[in-house]
This record gives sequence, structure tokens and C-alpha cells, in this order.
Amino acid sequence: MIDPKSLSNLFPVLEEIPAEHRLAAQIHQRTYVIDGQLATWSGPVKTVLSPVCTRDASGRVSQFELGSHPEMGIVESDAILAAAVAAYDSGRGEWPTMSVAGRIECMQDFVQQMAAKRELVVKLIMWEIGKSLADSRKEFDRTIEYIQATIEALKELDNGNSRFAVVEGTIGQVRRTPLGVVLCMGPYNYPLNETFCTLIPALLMGNTIVFKPPQYGTLLFEPLLEAFRSAFPRGVINTVYAPGELVVPRMLASGDINVLALIGSSRVADHLKKQHPKSHRLRAVLGLDAKNAAIVLPDADLDLAVKECVLGALSFNGQRCTALKMLIVHRSIVDKFLKRFAAAVNELKVGMPWEPGVQITPLPGPHRTAYMTAAIEEAAEKGATIQNDGGGTFCQTLFLPAVVYPVREGMKLYREEQFGPVVPVMAYDDVEEALQYVITSDHGQQVSVFGSDAEQIGALVDPLVNQVCRVNINCQCQRGPDVFPFAGRKDSAEGTLSVADALRAFSIRSMVATKATDQSKKLLNSIVRGHKSKFISTDFIL
Repeated sequence: MIDPKSLSNLFPVLEEIPAEHRLAAQIHQRTYVIDGQLATWSGPVKTVLSPVCTRDASGRVSQFELGSHPEMGIVESDAILAAAVAAYDSGRGEWPTMSVAGRIECMQDFVQQMAAKRELVVKLIMWEIGKSLADSRKEFDRTIEYIQATIEALKELDNGNSRFAVVEGTIGQVRRTPLGVVLCMGPYNYPLNETFCTLIPALLMGNTIVFKPPQYGTLLFEPLLEAFRSAFPRGVINTVYAPGELVVPRMLASGDINVLALIGSSRVADHLKKQHPKSHRLRAVLGLDAKNAAIVLPDADLDLAVKECVLGALSFNGQRCTALKMLIVHRSIVDKFLKRFAAAVNELKVGMPWEPGVQITPLPGPHRTAYMTAAIEEAAEKGATIQNDGGGTFCQTLFLPAVVYPVREGMKLYREEQFGPVVPVMAYDDVEEALQYVITSDHGQQVSVFGSDAEQIGALVDPLVNQVCRVNINCQCQRGPDVFPFAGRKDSAEGTLSVADALRAFSIRSMVATKATDQSKKLLNSIVRGHKSKFISTDFIL
């Protein structure tokens, strides 16, 4: 029988941690980027605790201390915002007026510096958020690939605009231009990749940045601060380390933020957008809540459905916006499905992030295990039971996945996004019940459908694509490949992210136009041949 004591033994004694997976030393960050400088911080700091706990000689388990970082206040955040505003300079700054080729060159310098820090950043992802070593490496490498793909997409976009159009006697050139100052805030579950999926295209399009790292996953950016400082012109990227509830509403209320780029909750996004004095001027690029469902039809391949649902529900402990957070199974097969699914869940390897093959790792803190426990207890009071042996057992930050059935309307797990290793399952008799669940949901990111009947799946796809932005057939919900659009309806997103879409999200089309007269043609030719303008240009980027 699995109990908290046996779980506690999965946490290591400090000396047992393999030397290659330890941090060389605690990281006590005392610098931040502002106005092209690495400024020194001497004020209050915040201690960073790892999801990974260690055992002492007495068997007591406690979270490992990784280090600390600055904890700023209003004065510092005001100065950081002012630096970004000055660097943009109403669109006249060095960065927004730089050629696309020039910006790409700066970004390539940054990528080169970033790649050199791979080992330390990967180790910090693993220690700060508890992500497995394999997935931490994957996140870093995927981020590098994303940056390179975004650079190539920008070349293609700009080259497509490197010509003049003549329409009805008017000569025009249309290019994409920056929006202004971007406040960029990423999530803890993909602190590097998801953050850079907004920060990188925002930078490349000529915007200046105020970057607030996520609450969990802050120190991992410390090795990149020098690259932020040196790869880009003065004031282009500035980092703020302060409680979000203290400084973010104030920054928005100033009216100096032109774009809010947030991967987080719809509740927070709604609150923040209201702080801007002219909300119609605020562009929002938001990745928000999701409660993605899997609909398992009676003719589904159960082996395939179970495999994909386990991966979809519990990869990185279910801490993904694209995770399957409700399994809707036809009543005729629900017992067979549950038996196989529960068995597969219990076969997942539980342990520390550096262990080979580990699949369930520690959560960010005891508050997350407390939430999962409360949600399960509430469901149990209303008639649900845990279907897998040991499900819901926890010790500090380590929580065994729980399969909960039957979940019904009125339970937290029915509508709330649990964002963790609890898998709600409900049964349906008529497929209309499953469809109604998706229709009445506040969320509209993705859905998975498992079945083999072409007519029924085809009939489901047509209404589902008008409720969510991606329908996955016989596979789990996911973000990639990054060239595909990543978006959501309802409370799940605002704007579309992908390699090409993100470049458009952080820019606007502007054009120069003149009458197609001989005098105008001569003037344009003079500007182009003399390289008098970076906008009016026919340069082609290879």
C-alpha cells in the first residue's frame, strides 16, 4: 500500500543526488537589466524554494533552497518602464527604426549567447519547476528552434513586402511596424518556451520590452541577463522582479504599455486590461485557461485512447494548458476504459526530475497538493471515487495522480481547470451530452475525439471547430508543431500564436503611398537607391 511515508522516501538525502545533476552553488541573483545596463540590486530579496524536497538525518522532508532574486517595488518598476518607453521614443528609437536585417542580426547574437548557457538553464528549469531532465532539455532545444524558425518567418514576411504595388494610379509599399512597449509575462509550466513565444516575436518586430519572469521559474533567466543586455540596443529589454499585484496594474494604468502579452488566467487578464486608461488602445496577446476534453466514442480503439489520454492528461503532471482535463467516455465502455486507464496511470514512474524515465515529479509547492486534495475530497462528498490504487496520496510536493469517477455538474472538477495530476472522468449515453459539455464550457482551446466511424467523427468535427480552435482525432491535445496556429475561443485566449501569427500579433501594417507620377517615381527611386529610408526599401534578406 502506498502511503505518505513511502512517498517521502522518494525524496533524496542531499548527498545522494548525483553530482552531475546538482547545482554548483546557490544562485543569489543581485542584478537586473535596465536601460542597457546590468544594475546591481541591494534591496529586499525573495528566497527561491525548489519543488524538489530533501530528507535530513531525522527523515524530515523540506523544500530545497535554490537561492534568491530581487524583490522590487513601485519605484524600481516605474524606472524600468520609463527605460522601455525612452528606448521606443514614440517610434523614433534605435530599435523600432532599425532595419529588419539589423534586428535579425541582434537576435542571432542573442541566440548564440543563449545556446552557450544551455546546461545551466536546463538544470535550473529542472530544479525550479520540477520538470524532468529530459523535458527540460526538450524545452530549451525547442525554444532555440522556435527562435530560428521565427527569424526565417520574419525574413519571408519582410521579403514579401520588399516591393511596390501600383493600384489605380497609386504607388504603395506596405510593411509591418511595431506597436510600442510590450509588457511580457510568461507561465511557470513552460517558463522559457512559452515566455519566448511572445517575447521573441515582440522583439523582432521592433517593440521594446518590460519582462516580468514567472513566479516559479525566475532564476533560470539569470544566466541570460548578460545576453539580454549586450545583444540588443540600450533599453530594448528590461527585467522587473516585483510582486505582480503591486506593479503590473500600475504599469498598465500609466497608459505607457501598448501590448499586454500574458500567459496566465482569464481572471487576471480581465482585471489588468481594465487598468489601462484607454483600453481600446491596448493590444492583448493572451494564452489563458483551458479545460480540454477528450470524447471517447463507443467504437474507439481502447488501447490507443488509453495511451493518448494518459499522455494528454498527465505529461508534466498535467500542468499544461493543453492537457486533457476531462475525459468523457461512452457508458458502454467506461468500465473497461477506467480499468485500463487506472492501471496505466499506476505504471507511471514517480520520482525526482533527474531520474531516467520519470513521469510524475514534484509540484511547485504544498499549496498545489492542497488544492488537488480539496478538489478530490469535494468530489468524494458528492459521490465520486478514486479509481486507481493510491491515487491522491501525497507527501509535501509529491502527489500521486488520481483518477476520479464519476464527475458531475456541481463538482469543482467538472468545470474548474485543475492544472495538476487529477483526472476527472464522466460517462455519457448520447454523444449530444459530450457535445453540450464543450458548448457550455467557458473554455474553448482544444478537444480530442477518439473513434473509428468516419460518419460520426465527421459529424462531430463540424460543430466542434466552432467551439474550439483545434480538434485532435485519435490523439492528445497539444501545441505543436509551432508553425500551426495556437489559439483559443471564449476564455481561453486572445490572439493567435504560431511562428508566423505571432509576428503579426506584435505588429501592425503601415504603408507609404504616393501618386504614380513621374516626379513621385523619381523621388522614390532616389530614396531607395540612396538607402535614405529603412521602411521604403527593396532590400531582400537572404
